Amino acid sequence: MKDFFKKLIYNNWLFVAMVLIIQGKSMLLLSMLRATNSSGIDFKTMYFGVPAIGAHILIICLIFSIIYLFKYKGKIRTAIYLDLIISLLFLFDIWYYRANGTFLSIRHLLHPEIFNPIGKSLLNFKLVDLFFFIDFLIFYILFKFNKVRDFKDNSKFTIRLIKTLSIFILSGGIVYLSHYCIDIKGLVPNQSFFRLSWAPFQTYSDMSPLGYHGFDLSYYTGVSKELTAEEVNEVKSWFENNKENIEDNKYAGYLKGKNLIAIQVESLENFVINQKVNGQEITPTLNKLLSNSLYFDNIYEQNNSGTSSDADLMVNTSIFPVRNHSTFPTYPWTKYNSLQQLLNEEGYTTISTHAELPGSWNWAEPHKAFETNKIWDIKEFNLDEVIGLGLSDESYLKQLANKLKNEENPFYTFVATLTSHGPFEIPQDKKLLDLPKELDENMLGAYFQSIRYTDEAIKLFIEELDKNGQLDNTVLMIYGDHCGVHKFYEDLITDAPLEGDWWKDNHKEIPFIIYNKDIKGEIISNVGGQVDFLPTISYLLGVEKEKFQDTSMGRILVNTNRNSTILNDGEIKGSPKDENEEKHLKDVFKIADMIIQGDYFKIKTN
Repeated sequence: MKDFFKKLIYNNWLFVAMVLIIQGKSMLLLSMLRATNSSGIDFKTMYFGVPAIGAHILIICLIFSIIYLFKYKGKIRTAIYLDLIISLLFLFDIWYYRANGTFLSIRHLLHPEIFNPIGKSLLNFKLVDLFFFIDFLIFYILFKFNKVRDFKDNSKFTIRLIKTLSIFILSGGIVYLSHYCIDIKGLVPNQSFFRLSWAPFQTYSDMSPLGYHGFDLSYYTGVSKELTAEEVNEVKSWFENNKENIEDNKYAGYLKGKNLIAIQVESLENFVINQKVNGQEITPTLNKLLSNSLYFDNIYEQNNSGTSSDADLMVNTSIFPVRNHSTFPTYPWTKYNSLQQLLNEEGYTTISTHAELPGSWNWAEPHKAFETNKIWDIKEFNLDEVIGLGLSDESYLKQLANKLKNEENPFYTFVATLTSHGPFEIPQDKKLLDLPKELDENMLGAYFQSIRYTDEAIKLFIEELDKNGQLDNTVLMIYGDHCGVHKFYEDLITDAPLEGDWWKDNHKEIPFIIYNKDIKGEIISNVGGQVDFLPTISYLLGVEKEKFQDTSMGRILVNTNRNSTILNDGEIKGSPKDENEEKHLKDVFKIADMIIQGDYFKIKTN
């Protein structure tokens, strides 16, 4: 019996050692992600919920099962080669993450045009990176001084193959069962495994580094589809039916040549515009802008599961998001006739900026695919004031105004705010509304405070643009990315201590405001949605309709005879003229899926 256990230990010590080493390196890598500049170690931030540690270890077991195919020296060599490959992969992952806020992916090989969208150096070695290679020094010392005895494994290849297959199949089976129980059936509370998150560091943590790369390889080699000739013709016919043969009106080129700044305001709903609470305007800045704005007061959110990123997509491409996934993380390479491309052709410098890591919702890669000239992520700004999820809107917009004063005219800058994100936690000294305690502590009051804060930040931003001498020649396109308090917290505001009913219903409406000092204030009540923004603003800026009408799913809201749109759940708002228009609207999701999954515009270009 003693000899049996001795033989068992000798036959398996390398496998066990390598599993423990790679698991240790995985945890080291996870601990680095949210440390300052991802250059230190913080084990407290490795995981978000209860990690599927057992499944993470079994993924390593599955990979290292291959060493059992070899005899002793072959095992050693194979284990060291695998260890080296994995260590280098982890090193390259952290280097890529420091620059781009996401990780290396097979999609970067399949679509190299979106690789390293920020354009920063990927060679960003830090001393902590040496920990990935300490084990090689230890192994060298052990073998150099013969501290590891050579046990001769003379088993037949058939036996070794059975061992390999047994470990591989058993490990793989339990990993799949874990995925089924955790992700599909939801049997383990607060746990996620093979499921994409909006934040790459959470996805990476939930899956484990090696699990992430396995998932990534499977996922991105299977999401695209090749369109048939029939499908290509169906998309083409849909766009033909979407055209409106209407003569140009006074709005054509109304704002031609002016700078454009699109401010996508987090969670801004239309019901707060021109409303007061406790005698105070909730959005005094936006209300004041309306006297020099085209205010579209009948606009509906059309976001799918990508929420804010879906608004980003629709505003910049006029294409609906895909149905079964979040579009930005899943199809970041898709070609569009984007607003950036249209304005590039008009001589604009195009800039895309978020006060976030480039990997959050994977926003930077699609913007590179949009062919924006410059991408400014959170590292372009000084993180001097944090509120809620990140850099405060006040600081972000003030810094942005300072950067824009150095840009030559004309430019298009896409901006996404963040502070008014739920759960609407504004510091006491930043609350600008004097509300009764009961309302202030209710989610509705918290929402009012957060929107009032961002409204003030927009005011200060406009003042900075005016100081820079840029406001007169600049158009501000301000809109909500999606509904906020009604969309996510409706059950918490049902009994809010506030008189009246103006705040109660979820109308799924967001404001759409186009401001410039030269505009005479006007309310336009055509029914629309975010897909209508690109054709509308393009028309106002003087872009010829022929340049976007074959690629936009929306309408020119200032030059249309239609008055209907479709919501994400398929509900039609407004008044379709006939059954054909209704069917045309209902087909948009199928057509959008073909466009994005089949990369329709790339096919068309080629």
